[in-house]
Amino acid sequence: MIYPPDPEFPSERERKEMRKFNLKPSAARKMMGLEDPSAPLSAEESREAPKNAGSGEPCGESLPGVICAWRTDVGRIRKTNQDAVILSGSLFGIADGMGGHNGGETAARGLRDGLLRELSGKEPSGETLLEAVRRVNAELFARQEREEPLRGMGTTLTALWLSRENAYLCQVGDSRGYLLRDCEMKQVTEDHSMVADMVRRGILTDEQAAVHPMRNYITRAIGTDETVSADLYTLPRRRGDRWLLCSDGLHGQISRLTLATIAAIPAVETAADRLLEEALLSGGRDNVSLILVDDLTGAPDPETDPVRDRSGGAAANSSFGQEDRRDLPAPAPEPTPSEPVAPSAPSSSEAFPASPTGTSVLPSAPSAAAPEAFASSESAAPAASKEARP
Repeated sequence: MIYPPDPEFPSERERKEMRKFNLKPSAARKMMGLEDPSAPLSAEESREAPKNAGSGEPCGESLPGVICAWRTDVGRIRKTNQDAVILSGSLFGIADGMGGHNGGETAARGLRDGLLRELSGKEPSGETLLEAVRRVNAELFARQEREEPLRGMGTTLTALWLSRENAYLCQVGDSRGYLLRDCEMKQVTEDHSMVADMVRRGILTDEQAAVHPMRNYITRAIGTDETVSADLYTLPRRRGDRWLLCSDGLHGQISRLTLATIAAIPAVETAADRLLEEALLSGGRDNVSLILVDDLTGAPDPETDPVRDRSGGAAANSSFGQEDRRDLPAPAPEPTPSEPVAPSAPSSSEAFPASPTGTSVLPSAPSAAAPEAFASSESAAPAASKEARP
């Protein structure tokens, strides 16, 4: 990999230890040729088991008829798993840590534990989710400022929170959230990465982005700055929906067609096992984490567009191009932060009880047919990973 000649970038030894870097916006613009490279940077600018699968206990009010399966694996190259799975009640998420051996694990697990604490007992809403992300971000940033070994740590986040009517999806970084609906898989989230920005600007094609030497540089992360900008997507729940949340260790390893085909296997456990297996067979060069969520009790299919929100929100951009995302709602603007609320933290054992099955069924689900087989209109996906400099 080619690194820019910037004295503030990590040393060769640090680069070998770090899986990703949080790239400051001004540095990203210079690398994309949008700024004078000679200009100075702006001033604003636990070791886990090799395989892990289990079920989560509800936190707050649980929803009936929601089934999930999750998997996380260290991969074939890494020595530690710096991913964290967030799973509690109607909250599901993936955090992909960065910042070296200790920093990545600390950031991802700190984000997981912080969100579980902040959202415990809360009614699901987009504003509540964003406020929790802001608070945890401030905590992680303050910690890395205090502790020298954790300097530069950060993490991505893709989190899904289900209310009785809506699905709230929060995004920072380049982990992804996909929705399988009406026999088609769509990427709902937008990557916050250097190559994704270049694709959206027309500087790179999808094929060029897939092999770009800086495809693993992200432009947003949680914990790297005092404040964070998170995307929020709000979609009405639909009966038969299947959500896939995953780190780039999955979506960056296999083609979009393979991802959609395997994710559509009706048995959620089988689909989760096959996705993990495929990522490992394709090289397993990064930690692999994924969550599949089946919604069996959402609203019946309406006659409206299957992936447009109730307000008819404008389409968001995508690293796959405009055509793939023309029916998706744009992320909602962040609301004004509210006053902090005293948290009540669930115990670690409640959030992550041991289980050999890897499947969680939230209480008393009425019987419903398994999702149909889905097909993708794309044959391959770019490996838009991340790397960013602290």
